[in-house]
Amino acid sequence: MKCVLISPLIVSMFLNSTFAQTVLSYSTAQAHSHNDNRQLRPFSEAYDQQFGSIETDVMLEKGNLYAINNAVDASPSRMLNKLYLQPVSEQIDRNAGQIYTQRDIMLQLIFDLKTPAAETLPALIKEIEKFKNLTDPNGTFKIVITGNIPSPDAFDQYPSYISFEGLPDAAYTPKQLERIALIGQSFQKYTSWNGEGALPKNDRKLINKVVQKAHEMGKKIRFRDAPDNINTWKIMMGLQVDYLDTGKVIQMGDYLRTAPR
Repeated sequence: MKCVLISPLIVSMFLNSTFAQTVLSYSTAQAHSHNDNRQLRPFSEAYDQQFGSIETDVMLEKGNLYAINNAVDASPSRMLNKLYLQPVSEQIDRNAGQIYTQRDIMLQLIFDLKTPAAETLPALIKEIEKFKNLTDPNGTFKIVITGNIPSPDAFDQYPSYISFEGLPDAAYTPKQLERIALIGQSFQKYTSWNGEGALPKNDRKLINKVVQKAHEMGKKIRFRDAPDNINTWKIMMGLQVDYLDTGKVIQMGDYLRTAPR
């Protein structure tokens, strides 16, 4: 029988591209609380689950910032400062400059601007800078802007602690790409799958290409508007989606802590 020797380099490349790329370890650090301001306990519910990403709607109304997506809901109890900025700052102080006691867990707080960026973003920066520990470049907390974001040409007009969510099909210059924290897109742009059974093969291939493109850009990716159930979460993990969007914060937290690895 003829023996064929295989180069260790080829073996290494095969392992890296085939096995290592299909096995990722997920925890609540990869969980994203979408529309978090609609939770019964905004910020606190996802924070208690140690989510790595939390997103809130933001509206500027009569000079004040609110964690809402409808102007009729503007009230003192829904002010962004009260629901998010102050609680985040307090947790960083409690944890000696880190957002979580586990110092390897990063939290990205995503602000989904529902009102125009030209007015809303300067107002948001003004509020953020009332809390100096929110802008620490060496901390484990970062700020990301989505929704009504400014043109990429204007990214460098904003403080360096501000990053933006990018689109998978946009063409960014290297300088603009430095300000992109992650890539995001609606799941429904690629499929009408309802979350039951298997994701159709062609849809899976299309979504996989989008995920790989983001990773080739050196960015993490998340999908909005996907079915929100365990079956979908499993498929997202199989596709190596970096952040798992959910409105079911406690359920996802429980699942990620107990799911087989």
